Amino acid sequence: MENWVIKNIKADFAMIMDKCDISEVLARCLVNRGLKDIDEINAFLKPSLDKLHNPFLMKDMKEACDILQEKVRNGKKIRIIGDYDVDGVMSTYILYRTLKMIGAKVDYEIPDRVSDGYGINIRMVEEAKAENIDTLLTCDNGIVALDEIRIAKSYGMTVIVTDHHSLLETDNNEAVIPEADAVINPKQPDCPYPFEGLCGAAIAYKLATALLRSYNLSDISEYETELISYTAIATVCDVMELIDENRIIVKHGLSLLAKTTNYGLLALMDACQIDKESLSAYHLGFIIGPCLNASGRLDTAKKGLRLLLSEKWEEAIELANELRRLNDERKNMTAEYVRKAEFMIENEGMLQDKVLVVYLPDCHESIAGIIAGRIRERYNRPTLILTDSSEYVKGSGRSIDNYNMIEELSKFRELMVKVGGHPMAAGLSIMPENIEPLRAALNKNPPLTEEMLKHKVTIDILLPLGYLSEKLVDELKLLEPFGNGNEKPLFAERDLSVKSVLVIGKNSSGIRLRVINTYGREMDAIYFGDVEEFFKYISDKYGTEEAERLKTGRGTNIKLTVTYYPRINEYNGLRSLQIMIQNYR
Repeated sequence: MENWVIKNIKADFAMIMDKCDISEVLARCLVNRGLKDIDEINAFLKPSLDKLHNPFLMKDMKEACDILQEKVRNGKKIRIIGDYDVDGVMSTYILYRTLKMIGAKVDYEIPDRVSDGYGINIRMVEEAKAENIDTLLTCDNGIVALDEIRIAKSYGMTVIVTDHHSLLETDNNEAVIPEADAVINPKQPDCPYPFEGLCGAAIAYKLATALLRSYNLSDISEYETELISYTAIATVCDVMELIDENRIIVKHGLSLLAKTTNYGLLALMDACQIDKESLSAYHLGFIIGPCLNASGRLDTAKKGLRLLLSEKWEEAIELANELRRLNDERKNMTAEYVRKAEFMIENEGMLQDKVLVVYLPDCHESIAGIIAGRIRERYNRPTLILTDSSEYVKGSGRSIDNYNMIEELSKFRELMVKVGGHPMAAGLSIMPENIEPLRAALNKNPPLTEEMLKHKVTIDILLPLGYLSEKLVDELKLLEPFGNGNEKPLFAERDLSVKSVLVIGKNSSGIRLRVINTYGREMDAIYFGDVEEFFKYISDKYGTEEAERLKTGRGTNIKLTVTYYPRINEYNGLRSLQIMIQNYR
């Protein structure tokens, strides 16, 4: 079930078209993204590096730089504490390379996802003490590690926190700041930095650039610019909103990555058969990122960091192939347990549940969140995937709009050992005997209507095929990079007659249709989705005979209304317009 909605935001489109020299289609897409002011539109269309904010606007940035300079000058041992996801690995890499560049005695530690959990822990603090580490520098974690930092301080260590996560709050909604020597996080209530939406690696990048500017180093601008490429990967993979500084970072980062000299990234792109010339945010979020993440899920995140630090081709190639292998293993495991979850939902009385709670005891806990996301997408319902761990049953949840997952889970805290998260995602620990009671409690009177459970498809413009041209497709590229906070525009066309269809792709994963609209404009339409479900839809609506006529290339009376995005297809030197179908009915 889908609920299709066409945006209809009013604006002075003629003025925008004239002042910005753009088409009405692009003007409407921009207005649909909340952009009406001419200066805002121009800044969006031409994201410039000189629009990045001054790192010293962040609270405690100068204090952190002063501390690190003193530690480097006095030869003190610094340890970076990162995290096991892409953002944590990139943050660690940026700070490690930068501190090495200025002569610091520095090493790093990254927690194990299963045995350590997220961020700095007591074990790491005790080990640092035993190894006479003077300074702990966290990245992508630390803002809620109140006890760990307090203990480190009691041992006489200096602690600097760099993080982008939300702060803990008291019952009176007052932010609790760890007792570190410096805390860099734009989410602090008294931080004057103008943009809060940076990822952990972007905060690390800000510290790195601020620190480098404190030294009289010759020609560091090229290195500072290079750091943007690693920050871009983390920004996309941590699903940050691609607005403000994030848009600038990713836009320029993609161009820099196409020319990267980093052996590890080059080897990984080769291993994954990525064409650097056509690199997009998709490649970062769905190919490069998952490979780096796979090491933290199934092995150790330090492999991903070693890949980035590789100085020899042989080592880079070996590690890149290992990460690709781990990611293939992760994908196979994910697919297997998604199938198991779907079977349970459809065969064990869960289809009537508005909140899905699925217990997969032997599933690797590191992929529970991915599976929850896939099941959420499949059924458009809040989903919790539970799996056995060493002590308890652990769970990862992914939510939908209009359902605050952490708020709803918190109503039944007595059923759980531990719970945390935010409106769209949560994690929990629970005793096995409380799984069914939790499922029943969440489904007793959930704040969800049937309408909320329909997948919402938001369309930018009802755009007939006759409006499409190569010039328009090229112009739409000005909206890139696409991602969270800047979704790819979605257009719609009604009553397309289907002349023919051909199953295409590896494992018959897609179809190519020849369609013609009511005005006689004809072109190819590609759909990558559930091919079997597509033909079932045709059979249910038009009958099996008509579906067979379609499959065998005979004329049909089939008509489709579709949502789509246009693209230019190049084959054997020929260019042609085609549409990529996203939804149909």
